[in-house]
Amino acid sequence: MASGFFALLDDIAALMDDVAVMSKVATKKTAGILGDDLAVNAEKASGFVSSREIPVLWAITKGSFLNKLIILPLAFLLSAFVPVVVTIILILGAIYLAYEGAEKIYEYAFPHKQVDETETLENLTEQEILSKEKAKIKSAILTDFILSVEIVIIALGTVLGESITKQIMVVTVVAILATIGVYGIVALIVRMDDLGYRLIKYSKNKKGVSMKLGTLLVKALPLIIKGLAVVGTIALLLVAGGIFLHNVTYLHDLFHSWPSIIAEFIVGLIVGIIAVVLIKFFQKLFLKEKH
Repeated sequence: MASGFFALLDDIAALMDDVAVMSKVATKKTAGILGDDLAVNAEKASGFVSSREIPVLWAITKGSFLNKLIILPLAFLLSAFVPVVVTIILILGAIYLAYEGAEKIYEYAFPHKQVDETETLENLTEQEILSKEKAKIKSAILTDFILSVEIVIIALGTVLGESITKQIMVVTVVAILATIGVYGIVALIVRMDDLGYRLIKYSKNKKGVSMKLGTLLVKALPLIIKGLAVVGTIALLLVAGGIFLHNVTYLHDLFHSWPSIIAEFIVGLIVGIIAVVLIKFFQKLFLKEKH
């Protein structure tokens, strides 16, 4: 009886050890999307009145958990009954990631004029402020849903050959860590400028550590968000390229002798450029037919 109990504990320990190792691998595979998720949500969670930033971020975080509660069961059902569909979704997700990365590079190289819609919150009624807040929260949750699908599918793709129990445990761990990690860091980022202003106020505009640190935090916030956007763009192309190289035999053989990071970036960029060209072409075609 006792030996059976200890054998069970040993099996559980071995299972948890396998899950920990596979979760680490899956988390590395999803790192690119997490970087993009972080950059996107840092931008979407900023721009509110200081007292509303954390409540807004909490609302988005709850929406993110709800997204994953919807996505995870569907992903596990597909994996259990039609695993080939997971690979297809993985490839389609890679095309989307490559497109998103290439489009960001395109927008940077050929910036389009944006209409200045800045509107101070002081000129809005409380109802209008709440309406804008709800709209931004919905937009952030929708973006999170798309990114969550990619994170779950990529994580699932790393453990497709494992038992359904391990798949559920690994992907669930990655999904939870992704949500807590991303939104925890976003919370710190969006409060950076507020902490900076508090330090500046505390220094009473006198030169010193508080003044210098406060000024640094205020100035660093936009730079950090821009930096995350750049890192996220590169990571998107690397993740997309990696998916193609690991799932398309022809591409794997073609770039077999190349350094992996270079091969992944080039493949991701090429696929992204093709996707951007096709999307732009069909957009122009649609507009012509409409007129």
